[in-house]
Amino acid sequence: MRELNKEEKLNINGGAVHWGILSAIGGAITFIIGLFDGIYNPNACR
Repeated sequence: MRELNKEEKLNINGGAVHWGILSAIGGAITFIIGLFDGIYNPNACR
């Protein structure tokens, strides 16, 4: 087994989760749920 040099350590990209994609998907799901909730259960402002 060999030791990585400084440049190789900076270029490690394994197993990364793209948080921007996950937050966009979560926001879209939340929007769709809110949209259907507003259509099927409309409440006037109180």
